[in-house]
Amino acid sequence: MSTRIRRLIWSLALCGSGFAVALVVLYPSDAADPKPQPLKSQIVRFDDARSHQGNWGEMRTYFTGQTHATKNVLTAVAIVEPGKAVHRAHRHAEEEYLMLVEGSGVWSLDGKESPARRGDILYIEPWVYHGLTNTGDEPLIFVVVRYNGKGVDVPPKPDDRPNEL
Repeated sequence: MSTRIRRLIWSLALCGSGFAVALVVLYPSDAADPKPQPLKSQIVRFDDARSHQGNWGEMRTYFTGQTHATKNVLTAVAIVEPGKAVHRAHRHAEEEYLMLVEGSGVWSLDGKESPARRGDILYIEPWVYHGLTNTGDEPLIFVVVRYNGKGVDVPPKPDDRPNEL
């Protein structure tokens, strides 16, 4: 709501209009709850990406937030030390792509393991278990792009408990 409209409603409220008071309550200030803005086109350099260090290596986060078509966006580069993984196989509500840029390892996808080689790209649906472990002698570098689509319902989290008789 524009400042001009807020002032008009406030003025009417001061004049004793109960209707204007109701409008102020129904339409709170934009400053109180700003609408998230989509990411803007830009280049983020490796040295400018936010760094997180772990006992497995380093994650550089480039973009988070939303775009015009996506929400819960994460784009990052991970550098994983030999014999390590960022975390065990896991799952989440977001769709995800993992692109192996350098190194080799083992992909874990839906309970199955397969070799991970430079140039591979893994796509993961919501709630599917997945992971990547560096089994090589050199650092493994992968790119992650994770997101939810706007206007797309996320499937409910599956119940992994065994059926009880």
